[in-house]
Amino acid sequence: MSTNAVQKIPGGRWLHIIPPTILVYIVAFMDRTNIGFAIAGGMDKELGLTATFAGLAGGIFFIGYMVLQVPGGLIAERGSAKKFIAWTIVGWGTIATLTGFVHSAGQLLVMRFLLGVAEGGVWPAILVIIAHWFPNEERGRANAFFIMNIAVANIITGPLSGWILTIWDWRGVFIVEGLLSLALIAIWLPMMSDRPRDAKWISQAELQYIEGKLHQEEEAVRQEQAGPVSMGNLLTNGNIWKLILIYFCYQTGIYGFSLWLPTILKSLTHMGMGSVGWLSAIPYIGTAVGLYIFAARSDKSNNRKLYTGLPLIGFAICLLLSVWTKNQIWVSFAFLVGCGVFLQAASPTFWTIPPLLFTPEVAGGARGVINALGNLGGFLGPYIVGLLTSIAGTNAGIYGLAVFLLLGFLLTLTLPSKVSGKPVAGATAGQAQLFH
Repeated sequence: MSTNAVQKIPGGRWLHIIPPTILVYIVAFMDRTNIGFAIAGGMDKELGLTATFAGLAGGIFFIGYMVLQVPGGLIAERGSAKKFIAWTIVGWGTIATLTGFVHSAGQLLVMRFLLGVAEGGVWPAILVIIAHWFPNEERGRANAFFIMNIAVANIITGPLSGWILTIWDWRGVFIVEGLLSLALIAIWLPMMSDRPRDAKWISQAELQYIEGKLHQEEEAVRQEQAGPVSMGNLLTNGNIWKLILIYFCYQTGIYGFSLWLPTILKSLTHMGMGSVGWLSAIPYIGTAVGLYIFAARSDKSNNRKLYTGLPLIGFAICLLLSVWTKNQIWVSFAFLVGCGVFLQAASPTFWTIPPLLFTPEVAGGARGVINALGNLGGFLGPYIVGLLTSIAGTNAGIYGLAVFLLLGFLLTLTLPSKVSGKPVAGATAGQAQLFH
């Protein structure tokens, strides 16, 4: 299909599918990261948390997060992602609200773990929905618009949490933002459809375009991977473990940075929490910009390897420069904004890779495995920053994150040539077209 023909296809999928996925994850991400503001706003003192324990409380979310990753991806691929996500919204909204009533460090750990369980299946389920609605040449941008929710969530979370802290306390942060989650049901259920054929609003031209393109992609992958592929076989594939390790290193950097950013800014600027809240939003404006630029370049070139690797190395460099210039407050802050530009820029491109490497029967489960094990980096990042900060100061924690990001970059360079836009030797004409 020519470029002109593609441009004439109705684009209702962009307006009906992307907005509700963004809204759901904006509030989900807000509920998982607002603990950073609660810690900086006095929770650590009231509950008697050391820096190491605060890092543990921030990171234990991701231990619970593993539980529903693979089931969530499989349920979404074989059943209804719409219904599955609706139930998880009720679960995590309730738990997030109840976190505002904890009275001990132990209770906090339990609630953070349960919040991780409740949210765990949402990410792979939404990625499955996007894969059902957007062909490969659109998927990088579709993923980017969805993942832009993280930037928006942080832009909102900073000022909102800072404002709540000025009129209430850290408990109010959890209660108010948890109740916002429960309100999502009124938006999610009427707006979302699992697949194009389930949507009442879709035109015949758009339906035929999506289903035709997806069928071509699925057949190309099946031809390359002769014979059935099970989840057991998947786990013996070297590429799945490369993707897991890359994502692990990436998430270590992302969540180490995100959960400790309010504390870093407070230490850097010596400002009050209201001002810190507003300052913390600025790096995430850069995140929105970085997401779109890298995803658009990735879709245009189809070089998934390059546009996964560049943000990882850029993030690491900006982290290091923010430490080396900390005596110049606003120069250091500028590099923290640079971290924001690269913070999520690899994600939309990274998540286009599993459908190129694995058949549709296991792609949903593959996303779940990658997200489950890779997100253990979300546990390690906050914990390692807290631990190294306790031992040797904030600089040591930042250096630790940079090392993991550099390792993720080096692993990205080892991915197969097919994800760099180059056809595999001996590929059919249809496969070559898919990879270009």
